[in-house]
Amino acid sequence: MSNWSKQDRFRALLSGERTDRPIVSGWRHFIDKEQTAEDLAATTISFTKQYDWDWVKINPRATYLAEAWGNQYDFADYQTVFPRQKTTVIPAAENLWELEVKKAADTAVFQEHLEAVKQIRLGLPDTPLIQTVFSPLTVLLFIVGRSAYVTKTVFGIEQPVTLESLFKEHRAAAHHALHVISLTLADYVKELQHAGSDGLFYAVTGTAHPGLFDEAMFDELSRPYDSIVLEAASYGKNILHTCGAYSQPEKFNDYRIDGISWDTVAEGNPGLGANLKATKVGGVDHGLFAVNDITQIRQQAKDALTLMKDQPFILSPNCAIPLNVTDEALVQFKNIVLE
Repeated sequence: MSNWSKQDRFRALLSGERTDRPIVSGWRHFIDKEQTAEDLAATTISFTKQYDWDWVKINPRATYLAEAWGNQYDFADYQTVFPRQKTTVIPAAENLWELEVKKAADTAVFQEHLEAVKQIRLGLPDTPLIQTVFSPLTVLLFIVGRSAYVTKTVFGIEQPVTLESLFKEHRAAAHHALHVISLTLADYVKELQHAGSDGLFYAVTGTAHPGLFDEAMFDELSRPYDSIVLEAASYGKNILHTCGAYSQPEKFNDYRIDGISWDTVAEGNPGLGANLKATKVGGVDHGLFAVNDITQIRQQAKDALTLMKDQPFILSPNCAIPLNVTDEALVQFKNIVLE
């Protein structure tokens, strides 16, 4: 029997060290169980125990951080994992000056998710937990009703404020808003430590796609604000997720992160052989779980483990598991690391 605990493996691998075996996890939305702390915690605990995941990416509702400033959503009407946006507190770019720093202790949605983390920690005392936090740039796009992905729109918002208006015509106001959001998230991130989180799953979503922001704009609008949030999270182990096609994981080699997650099979992306400094997290196309192609899931997982056998590596889907995944697909995926 191994003397390695789940915490031991998680910390060692994200410190760039080898362990007795690879570790694995998967995450998905439960859209009918993400509106209260109690439901989210109970579902996360149950899902983790069912598959005995080695670590947990807590998966709150996609809109939770934008809600802190007053955005409203219809949780009875979802498009995939996104509830329909009913209102934005920023109807025009000049309103960005109105955003103010929020304290987690005084903000209902942060209190809700801190309570969820506390309950998950109580239910999974020995399992590494990391909370999902989006980058300030992503949160700003959510607030104004713009998608953080190059080819998508926000469900419920037909004519969002333009990127030109946000970041060219009202650039100073945009920087004010990004600073406000980053300070707010930094405060929340520090509270997460006290609630029991072992770090962050820090998602820049699709903002690294050059079709959304060129390199200079990304460096101006994302990088300095990412640093504020990640500095606040330096107590833990932090995995950065850069989502979708052309996600440029190598762009984050100088970030203060311990792991990096990206879609290794999406257009324009490198595979697991990419020259990255942080521990690689991923290896299996999450789309395979939409069609529950167990043969391909197993093959990709085995190929990833073989390729990465001499390096610290965390096996996972390349993004969130689709809602229609079957139990058998997840059981087979989990068991690969034990074979």
